[in-house]
Amino acid sequence: MDNLVYTTSVEKWDTFEAALSGFQDGNPFEDYTIYGVFISCNENKTVEGFYDGNGRYIVRFMPSFEEEYQFIIKGTFSSEEYKGNFTVTSPSGNNHGPVRVGSNLHLVYEDGTPFHCLGTTCYVWTHQSSGLQEQTLKTLSENAFNKLRFCIFPKHYLYNFHEPVSYPYEGTPCDSSDLNEDNFVLFGDNAVPEGNHWDFRRFNPVHFQNFESRIKDLRDLGIEADIILMHPYDRWGFSRMGTENEAFYLRYIMARFSAYRNVWWSLANEYDLFFHKSVADWEANAREIYAHDPYLHLRSIHNCFQFYDFSRPWITHCSIQRTDLYKSAELTDEWRTRYNKPVVLDEIAYEGNINHAWGNISGQEMTRRFWEAFVRGGYPCHGETYQHPDNILWWSHGGSLHGESPARIRFLSEIMHQTPGNGLSPVKREWDEVVGIADGGAYAIHYYSCFRPGFRIFSFPDEHNYEVEVIDTWNMTIKKMGTFHGKFKITLPGREFMAIRLIKK
Repeated sequence: MDNLVYTTSVEKWDTFEAALSGFQDGNPFEDYTIYGVFISCNENKTVEGFYDGNGRYIVRFMPSFEEEYQFIIKGTFSSEEYKGNFTVTSPSGNNHGPVRVGSNLHLVYEDGTPFHCLGTTCYVWTHQSSGLQEQTLKTLSENAFNKLRFCIFPKHYLYNFHEPVSYPYEGTPCDSSDLNEDNFVLFGDNAVPEGNHWDFRRFNPVHFQNFESRIKDLRDLGIEADIILMHPYDRWGFSRMGTENEAFYLRYIMARFSAYRNVWWSLANEYDLFFHKSVADWEANAREIYAHDPYLHLRSIHNCFQFYDFSRPWITHCSIQRTDLYKSAELTDEWRTRYNKPVVLDEIAYEGNINHAWGNISGQEMTRRFWEAFVRGGYPCHGETYQHPDNILWWSHGGSLHGESPARIRFLSEIMHQTPGNGLSPVKREWDEVVGIADGGAYAIHYYSCFRPGFRIFSFPDEHNYEVEVIDTWNMTIKKMGTFHGKFKITLPGREFMAIRLIKK
């Protein structure tokens, strides 16, 4: 390759990339440094680069202003210093910049556009065959999900006994030929079987090249990549690589992926199942992320049984798995109050029919939980675990969806985008309803969940008129009831999952 190949024009919040050749002797992943300094009229930022194998080094940068930039790339990777310039143009299409925390505990893109988060989970979809990965992207393109949770490391768990298509490090795995559901043992913190041989100081570039290609595919679909940096479901030893190797890994991830505008960082999935790690260990890892992500993407950590302290200053939003067998989204407004941060319900159980309660709620119950979370001011996330003859479950492998909730989630997405401002904020009204308001109370949704009122009576002391609609959240219909003022009665069909929308005129 030429000594320097780089992007000459890039959109604001898109990814500038410079590729350079450099030294290959020793271990280039840790023996050499590379960094870039980027300067414009309004920005001066230094970012770390990384080694991509075969003598190739890369520096990536996400510009924040529409103007001319100059750059200098240097480090011990080469005896030379490289300079250049490029133009940053205005953003186009679905490029609204990174997602940030906005007003009233809601999420917004950096350009101020509301981000109505509707997530889903495919833990190890990038570890599957290329055909299955493409099928996952096709399914995502046909649905309303705009955030996807997934792991860098492969997963050892039920329905996940085959080896991944690649590994993150150079080395060889233990023999897994006799693993199946009948002799399943959760390794991770319990024990890591012998036979794994990894060099935790030498990454496998092929693994990360595929991963970042999928980040870009999601970006092009307008989907945020909620990257799970660590998890305990492990037979390879990645969950026990040690403090120094974890820090080395996190710095590599920050250098490699942080210039993509659509990334979020999930420090761990079910952090409390890492029984050998303390809160101090997690805080040290969080400092690595904070120090080495120059763009300060959204950051959180996910629980199994016990919530992390989401009030910690490095955490931007709550990433919650319900800890009660029944209650989930019903507690959204309580969590908003407790932590004073946006609440993302990353695991409210999965629609499906497998043996475990976390993976066999109905499409109706999933939809109900989505509406509860939305009206209470939070962000619900989906997952699906229907039995499959080839053990291909969306929650882990991606592929195709089979449930009833995705169509209803698409309908909810339309309602969310019709909501003024950044989203609903919960308020107390009658004791037997859930109410969210926007636009200073001029817009309200009253949700009745599993209850079935035949009518509701409203009373407003002002002289304003109110446009009233009845929303059937399951049958996905909106019925205009007319315009009312003062005290009035709205007839309902006596079915579950109904809502009333009132808009002050």
